[in-house]
Amino acid sequence: MRNYFTDKEISCKCCGVVKCDEDFLILLNQTRASAGIPFIINSWYRCLKHNTEIGSKPTSSHIKGCAADIKCEDSVSRSKILSALITFGFTRIGIAKNFIHVDNDKEKPEGVIWLY
Repeated sequence: MRNYFTDKEISCKCCGVVKCDEDFLILLNQTRASAGIPFIINSWYRCLKHNTEIGSKPTSSHIKGCAADIKCEDSVSRSKILSALITFGFTRIGIAKNFIHVDNDKEKPEGVIWLY
């Protein structure tokens, strides 16, 4: 089920490999439908090489395909995206000036929201 997200959005920007946690994809699709605004994906899956090249942590949930960075450039969009993420049960959210990170990595602590 990929109602809102294409393979290009999900794939690694470096090598084009598509790796996607199906539970994450289903939940993010439902969340996107509820939010009523597009979720433009800056980053979803990252291969180890790409993850290292951009300086991300070696424990990044992007490596597992269970994380996405959603473009967000204004307060109205940020509010709609955050509200939908929380409503649909996401408990791992990072907020930056121009994107929102979300993941459902089961090997990491839940109930956390952080700032970049």
